[in-house]
Amino acid sequence: QVQLVESGGGLVQAGGSLRLSCAASISIFSFDAMGWYRQAPGNERELVASISNYKTNYADAVKGRFTISRELAKNTVYLQMNSLKLEDTAIYYCYADRRSRSRAWGQGTQVTVSS
Repeated sequence: QVQLVESGGGLVQAGGSLRLSCAASISIFSFDAMGWYRQAPGNERELVASISNYKTNYADAVKGRFTISRELAKNTVYLQMNSLKLEDTAIYYCYADRRSRSRAWGQGTQVTVSS
């Protein structure tokens, strides 16, 4: 079973930056796509960013501020978050999709943005 382990969350002031990491237990070449969702209290889980072999995709709310990337040698996907806002506070979840397999999820990492 695939394991995804997130790290890098924490408390940051508005306007600051954080970089989240998602380390996979297998080669990320195995995945058709990987990405990040987030869920704030009382809200549904929403897609933040995704990356596949050919393209990246971002939610409108984070375009221009967040960047998703991957480091194949480390089997890791990153989410660089700049110019953080209070509304970015949420639990961030990494996911990975493989053809004909159920989606894999990480355990989540808390990001809290303070004023």
